[in-house]
Amino acid sequence: MSLGQGPSSRCNSRGRILHIRASACAQIYNTAEWTALTSQPRHIVFIKTADTRTHTHTRARTMSAVMVTRKVRKWEKLPGKNTFCCDGRVMMARQKGVFYLTLFLIVGTCSLFFAFECPYLAVHLSPAIPFFAALLFLFVIAMLLRTSFSDPGVLPRALPEEATFIEMEIEAANGNVPAGQRPPPRIRNVQINNQIVKLKYCYTCKIFRPPRASHCSICDNCVDRFDHHCPWVGNCVGKRNYRYFYMFTLSLSLLTIYIFTFNIVHVVMRSVDGGFLNTLKETPGTVLEVLVCFFTLWSVVGLTGFHTYLISLNQTTNEDIKGSWSGKNRVQNPYSHKNFMKNCCEVLCGPTYPSVLDRRGVTREDSPVSSASAAPSSFSSSNPVSQTTKTTAPLIPNEHTPDDAKPSIAAPAEKSAAAKEEFPLAKAVPPLASPETDAEASLPKDKAQ
Repeated sequence: MSLGQGPSSRCNSRGRILHIRASACAQIYNTAEWTALTSQPRHIVFIKTADTRTHTHTRARTMSAVMVTRKVRKWEKLPGKNTFCCDGRVMMARQKGVFYLTLFLIVGTCSLFFAFECPYLAVHLSPAIPFFAALLFLFVIAMLLRTSFSDPGVLPRALPEEATFIEMEIEAANGNVPAGQRPPPRIRNVQINNQIVKLKYCYTCKIFRPPRASHCSICDNCVDRFDHHCPWVGNCVGKRNYRYFYMFTLSLSLLTIYIFTFNIVHVVMRSVDGGFLNTLKETPGTVLEVLVCFFTLWSVVGLTGFHTYLISLNQTTNEDIKGSWSGKNRVQNPYSHKNFMKNCCEVLCGPTYPSVLDRRGVTREDSPVSSASAAPSSFSSSNPVSQTTKTTAPLIPNEHTPDDAKPSIAAPAEKSAAAKEEFPLAKAVPPLASPETDAEASLPKDKAQ
């Protein structure tokens, strides 16, 4: 090819060079590897991290994948010791064995009652007896699940920036503490109903807890208006589920009394006709029901009475145990309205507070893609140490290539067309040669020499 050729000849030469580059890219990745790279999601970007040349005609090519951003629910990142189900809609403590026992006792006892007593009582007394028993049973189960599956009022932990700012405020307020001396307690004073209430600092959540909040050691969370952690319901009892817990204990007490009473009535009525022993033989589940209800009655009814007393004073179990409003200092309860009805209306009929956790909210997380790093595995496995490929003729001519080893520009057109059809995206790969090499390759061969 002479130097005097026109623009059309140079364009043809340039096109052949592009075909050679496409063929070179096709040789780098086989069909399986190229399919694996091009089938990744569109937000994955592959970056060439190394492209070195040596005097032994070797070139190292390594590929790496950037971090991939994916959407995750916020409940998956909450630091407390809770378990979540139904995509964050159900929130419980990790220790749920006693909750399953509670559910088994309620369902089992009511099943025996419906199987042995209700058919006889519905015929000889009234069909309303099993109907009201079914209503009470459904209400008890609904209140139990509502208490167990809801957020009790968990307070979110401070972000790293917020925790740092709070620490700086505390250090500025306390000043420099001499070595060997205990630093003052981290508290803040707020005024509620003309009375000073102390807010304590939580070293786990890195926040000053709101009034009446406390940290549950079992769930490892700060709970607003913390009452207690109840293993029977498998959850903490706090601001958002206390009313459901009270309704559960109250309805369970009524159901227990109801079943126990009609068990006695059933035994008495059948004993008149067939004798006491024959009655026990015909209804073996009655004895078991009477025993379960007898031992459950005292604990459940006593618990309901205790919480009725607390509601009348607008007080929590945690405050009653610690003696917050009845200790030596004789501090009056600032949350009490000094009226039984007002306190009950506030606790049981007050507004339903929304959850502040945003459990089902969406956040973004950066994570590496393992398949991206494994895509060129077959290429790198043959070169485990240096990941270089030794070739007798480089794919693209450059200044380090001997003249006799350079591929001819006038290669058969069939080979270039076949490589183009097999790798239609080969042109999208970044050029593997430097600008100087491109300029040299675009010239006729006799001029480049």
